[in-house]
Amino acid sequence: MNSLWGSGETEFFYQLDPTTILNYIDKLGLRTTGRCLPLNSLENRVYEIEIENEEAKSPSERFVIAKFYRPGRWSKDQIKEEHQFLFDLEEAEVPVIAPMRFDGESIFETEGATLYYTLFPKRGGRNPDELNDQMARDLGRLIGRMHSVGRRRPFEHRLKLNPEVYGSANLEGLLKTDLIPKDFKDSYQALATQFIGLITPLFKNIETQRVHGDCHWGNLLYSEDQGFFFIDFDDNVTGPVVQDLWLMIPGRDEYAQRQRQLFVDSYALWGDFPMGQLKLIEPLRGLRYLHFDHWIAKRWQDPAFPQAFPHFNSPRYWGEKINDLREQIELCQYLNDPYPYY
Repeated sequence: MNSLWGSGETEFFYQLDPTTILNYIDKLGLRTTGRCLPLNSLENRVYEIEIENEEAKSPSERFVIAKFYRPGRWSKDQIKEEHQFLFDLEEAEVPVIAPMRFDGESIFETEGATLYYTLFPKRGGRNPDELNDQMARDLGRLIGRMHSVGRRRPFEHRLKLNPEVYGSANLEGLLKTDLIPKDFKDSYQALATQFIGLITPLFKNIETQRVHGDCHWGNLLYSEDQGFFFIDFDDNVTGPVVQDLWLMIPGRDEYAQRQRQLFVDSYALWGDFPMGQLKLIEPLRGLRYLHFDHWIAKRWQDPAFPQAFPHFNSPRYWGEKINDLREQIELCQYLNDPYPYY
């Protein structure tokens, strides 16, 4: 993934305005009304666009969701694979929101300073309030279905979720910045390096496939007519299937462990869950810490990021991150034991 800070594409991305956005939607053959509402998204630029639709049977059908991809993050081939996964899931009747196609295409480009953008139909839904036992069973079946489709073909261009890509590469990129306070940089580097070395053997011979990759509560919606469905496949990766379990049930207590077992039992309706991957939960949690820190650092020149993370380059933030790494090292020290880990 190439950095494009300071490039024309990045400046154009920062300065997207309603008139420009609506013009690109109109070029696809839709008739916009002029209403353009920005939605909450730090990574990309996402807008709810009202269109003229005389055949609309519900309020949602009068709107589309336009997503303008951050420049330099994903190549066109990587975005195509994201869309193909969604099309595969939609064809298998797994409840997701697949991109709209115009003349068979789902990825479009702006003129001049090239950004990729796509449209999605709007679907109503809400985030669940809390996870109960029945929901754990329902999600086990749903994610089992999603993974059964994910196994049908591989990604060739998407990232691989492993210690090298999500650990070493993120650490290397982060250390090249000046955002870690000097008094904390050596400790952070030493602990992160120790953590990566500790968990790397655990990923050997682990089966991987297409997974959502960012399967947390914020990307799960519920509607009365459709039930649960997933959104935002922007971070889908080739990775272990347990990635989509632990993010949905992230706790460490007995209650979370029991809900994971309910999840796994229901998942088995669509294929055996690889129980050996449960020991990867804490390693994956630590890799997510490293990935998150580098993600913010790479985007620090985006005006939205200092506002969203005002304490990112403060001593307090990095002190907490060092404590997080120490905790992950302690939790991962004995994961090579031959006993099941929950």
